[in-house]
Amino acid sequence: MKIFLGYYNKSVILTYIGAAAAVVGCCLAFSGKMSFALLCLIICGVCDLFDGMIARRCKRTEDEKEFGVQIDSLTDMLSFVAFPVVIAITSGMNKWYHILIYIFYALASITRLGFFNVSSAKEGDIKFYRGLPVTFSSLIVTLGWIIGTIFSITHIVLPISLAVTALLFILDIKIPKPKGVAYILLALLAVALSVLVFFVGE
Repeated sequence: MKIFLGYYNKSVILTYIGAAAAVVGCCLAFSGKMSFALLCLIICGVCDLFDGMIARRCKRTEDEKEFGVQIDSLTDMLSFVAFPVVIAITSGMNKWYHILIYIFYALASITRLGFFNVSSAKEGDIKFYRGLPVTFSSLIVTLGWIIGTIFSITHIVLPISLAVTALLFILDIKIPKPKGVAYILLALLAVALSVLVFFVGE
């Protein structure tokens, strides 16, 4: 008899790590430790990038597969919808027009996630994403913060980054699904951004 609800195996480890990193990152952002908060955002992105690949290599029941899909989507809501908004707000962007951008970003994000869940269930394995996957917000928001900090225009660049990213979420454009060397390149980009965050934030 099971004591706890859920399906626990190694296929969900990265998903849970990503969720934990988002919570820790939000706490760090509220504490003013933005460099560490952005590092957590990057970790969220890396976890989401690789969790599916690892899960597919694990032997799972149909219930375990569906559970993995559901918690991945819910974790995305935390990591790539709520967390970037928290970063922007704690960076001092809380004017009325910022709030409108956050609303647009949130609505575009959940629309993208909902559409992906429906389309992937119908089409199965896909070679192209329609619309930018929400995972990429971890890289775009971090890059926007770095550029904004360097030129002292974070209050301009960060909201624009969120608005443009939100638009890319819902534009019906085809984005190749990462495979092979793309995973390595994205991982290297994540490392480079992590270094820049602390270099710029010093």
